Amino acid sequence: MNARQGEISPVFGADGLIPVIAQDGETHEVLMMAWMDVEALRRTRASGEATYWSRSRQEYWVKGETSGHRQTVRRIRLDCDADVILLEVDQVGPACHTGTHSCFTDRDLPLERPGD
Repeated sequence: MNARQGEISPVFGADGLIPVIAQDGETHEVLMMAWMDVEALRRTRASGEATYWSRSRQEYWVKGETSGHRQTVRRIRLDCDADVILLEVDQVGPACHTGTHSCFTDRDLPLERPGD
């Protein structure tokens, strides 16, 4: 816990990052997964706009800054181990860079259980 009474601090990995799941605040659909470091989380909390760390570009990006497909944050939650962040967001336009509402659209892997 940090200085604020009862507030839990996120647990960042050895690389300084924490996985973040963005979820539609109305439908609860999972929209996308990205990464944050301490500064991205600070920026998100201060602005109310989802700000992530790009591992490939090594820079911060505000979701929708260039596309207009913004994520306004309603709520920030931590999982039971405090090592995953859940952002409940109001999504404007598609969340995925492919143009789909969710990055998990039509990407099912078949189960390989015996008898299926």
